[in-house]
Amino acid sequence: MFIDTLRLASDEADRSGRVDADWEVLSHTRQLVTSSCGIQVSPTSLFLDPMEFDYIVVIGGRLSGDQAVDNETLQYLRDAASKGARLIGICTGTFVLAEAGLMAAHETCVSWLHYLDFRDRFPDLQVQADRIYNLDEKRGSCAGGSSAADLAAELVRRHIGNAAERNALEVLQIDKVRGAEWVQPRRPLTIETNDPRLRAALILMEQNVENTFPVSRLAAALGISRRQLERLFFKELDSSPALVYRRVRLEHAKQLLRKGSTSLIEVAMGAGFENASHFSRVFRKTYGQSPSVWRRSESTSQLASKAKSVAPALLGGSLA
Repeated sequence: MFIDTLRLASDEADRSGRVDADWEVLSHTRQLVTSSCGIQVSPTSLFLDPMEFDYIVVIGGRLSGDQAVDNETLQYLRDAASKGARLIGICTGTFVLAEAGLMAAHETCVSWLHYLDFRDRFPDLQVQADRIYNLDEKRGSCAGGSSAADLAAELVRRHIGNAAERNALEVLQIDKVRGAEWVQPRRPLTIETNDPRLRAALILMEQNVENTFPVSRLAAALGISRRQLERLFFKELDSSPALVYRRVRLEHAKQLLRKGSTSLIEVAMGAGFENASHFSRVFRKTYGQSPSVWRRSESTSQLASKAKSVAPALLGGSLA
């Protein structure tokens, strides 16, 4: 979706001419590169001077325990950074930039799906999994998926113009582009445990926020008794399953509240509460303020953060 956004922004309608933008698929070898879905991509060029491009974009693949890419690619990225090139990681491409040692002074945005993996591999780096992308003067990163189009659209808007962005989005059937402050549809669970039974219980809680499970049903799904499940929660988390479940639901409610257009009753129902008044009482008791006040303060914080933001296989791209 990243390249398609550039392609459609570079010409009128869907003519795909490289009028206002151009790109190359770079590699240190001419060998085909196998993508995550199995399709093989042919590099269009060997490594070129990175300063020929406005951005060098790293497209990520499936994660494994091995080194993400070859040493030649890592060195090329280090050389590019040393020359002042702007680098962007798409999805797990951010792991490659981190492995090259190029994200230390930058906040990395990853998908909630890869958040814990990133923290485990790079514990000293800043990482977030609540927004869809991050873009500063020298680095960019995004959660992947459709957010690649949102990030590309921002680059098009900055370097080519609003009309080009609008053309690309209309052809792609994207009704509205999302900004960097847009919240990911799901956030990583902040409760950590090494016990596989507890992890399974937490996943079930996450997957059943709106239609909540009784604790007895959670225990049955894990093949243990309710009493065993409660002992396990108190031992590992010093809390009951019911209280942890409520915490999961309230965190989900916060995520819904960040979407300003969602009504309180929709938030309450979406987080598994009977009605808006019950939800408001529980929220206020837990966080010390009402959901409405919390949403306003969060919105103000987001606007302040946005105001402080700095404008600005491998894909090398140039935008007119």
